[in-house]
Amino acid sequence: MPATPPTGPLNGIKVVDLTTTFMGPYATMLLARMGADVVKVEEPAGDVTRGLADTGAGAGPAFLNANHGKRSIAIDLKNSVGRAALLRLIERADVFVTNVRPQALARLGLTPETIHETNPRAIVATLVGFAPGGPYSGRAAYDDAIQAISGIADVQGGDGEPAYVKSVIADKTVGLMAVNGILAALVARGVTGRGTVVTVPMFESMAAFNMLELQGGYVYETPRGPSGYARVSSPFRKPYRTADGYLGVVVYTDRMWLAFFELIGRPELADEPRYATIAARTAHVDEMYELIDTELAKESSAYWLEKLSAAGIPALPVQSIADLRTDEHLRAVALFEDVDHPTAGPLRLPGLATQFSDTPCSRETRPAPLLGQHGPEVLAEAGMTAAEIDELRAAGILVVTGDPR
Repeated sequence: MPATPPTGPLNGIKVVDLTTTFMGPYATMLLARMGADVVKVEEPAGDVTRGLADTGAGAGPAFLNANHGKRSIAIDLKNSVGRAALLRLIERADVFVTNVRPQALARLGLTPETIHETNPRAIVATLVGFAPGGPYSGRAAYDDAIQAISGIADVQGGDGEPAYVKSVIADKTVGLMAVNGILAALVARGVTGRGTVVTVPMFESMAAFNMLELQGGYVYETPRGPSGYARVSSPFRKPYRTADGYLGVVVYTDRMWLAFFELIGRPELADEPRYATIAARTAHVDEMYELIDTELAKESSAYWLEKLSAAGIPALPVQSIADLRTDEHLRAVALFEDVDHPTAGPLRLPGLATQFSDTPCSRETRPAPLLGQHGPEVLAEAGMTAAEIDELRAAGILVVTGDPR
């Protein structure tokens, strides 16, 4: 653990993080990496993702990635004394983030109104499945279900059966949107002096995200054509097989296509009307991409990387997750950080990719916390006495890993 607090543009911002699984923890991890002091509030049994692929360290890989940079307090919020302790933390916080469903928050007495009674300057960020006011409001939502209802699974399936993106894309995307909303609310508070409620709904966020290029003719009040974007739905849009591997290649602009026609020894294709403009190429996108598919198979990956790069055409090798650990560019820019975790051992974690010139972020980070590891210290910082903290521990309301009591 670093001896000094993390640095970055959010240095001095205190975040109380009542989130679980992926979406909320990813958002608050990014805030922590930008310098915020993030206190992760867990139930006594811990965040459920601690158990995902855990090898006995008390935290599996996903938890270690989504929660580094934070401190942990494990407290029983079903107990009124535990809730009162949490409100002590919120009194001094700048941001309170939760993905607990509104009904459950209300039962705990942790509504946005209650929090603003405790701290009128707090930003209250609620990450929900569906925006209030609609027939889906209050329903539970996970990544798979949101991929289904937002159109992503239908798009991924193409003309076949619906399919999911093999990543928790909705959780991570909405987590990023939550960070945007929180940062905007902090800027607004600097003007008004007041906190606000930021509601980040998964369904609406991913529906809008999905429609950017895929709404197609349905962007008009009276549709003028089908939905979708021909380029991304083409069956020939894929990593292209070369003579000895696969490459990701994008030939897009007029200049790129002219250069590609020259590379494959067919400059006369530039005179074909159906290839002359982006509109014409989009109408014939399958044959354009099939041409790339056919030509790349004739030479090695090294050959095409050299030729395409020299022509200014984006071309990169297909890499696995394992390959990223040794990628020469990621090593040169020091994306990964080596961290020692007290129970999981040496870790290699991805750091924050965003860079700030005047307020650089710390290149060291706290490893993901043990369950309740920092409970006594964060409560002491909130003004609780040692006797009060001991009472919570003795009553089992405050859980600290390794506590013999």
